[in-house]
Amino acid sequence: MAGIHITDIESAINWWRERSPSPDGLSLSPPVRALAEVYALMVYYRESLADERSMPAAARNAWLDWYHSTPDAPCIAICSTAQGDAICKGCGRSEDEVQHWPQLSPTEKRLVWRRITTEGTAWRFNRYAERARVAGGAPSGAAPAPGDQ
Repeated sequence: MAGIHITDIESAINWWRERSPSPDGLSLSPPVRALAEVYALMVYYRESLADERSMPAAARNAWLDWYHSTPDAPCIAICSTAQGDAICKGCGRSEDEVQHWPQLSPTEKRLVWRRITTEGTAWRFNRYAERARVAGGAPSGAAPAPGDQ
């Protein structure tokens, strides 16, 4: 079962809060309310994954709207699986994940994104990202910009 991680629910809530802020500081927009209900139940039951099949339609649609605003693939065009590596040094995905990426569901893709981000070993998250920041004028060792990961 593919599940939606609680951090993705939280990111979707924050994305919607920016796009549809509360007019009075108390009320929530319908997408925020739908996602907040799922988030609250996850916290209450100490669950880290929401079952996408049982998620209310309004919450799933709000999550999908957020999902479509995120980068699809973690590829940085430095693919080492073509040279026989089981795990790509550029993006951190397995050869199987690279080959079957177009067939993966949004929740399956986000679970891969979460794993490679948590591991942080791919060049996307270290050497390559550091060189890109320095090339862009940031000092060496500077923290990544919010959109870099």
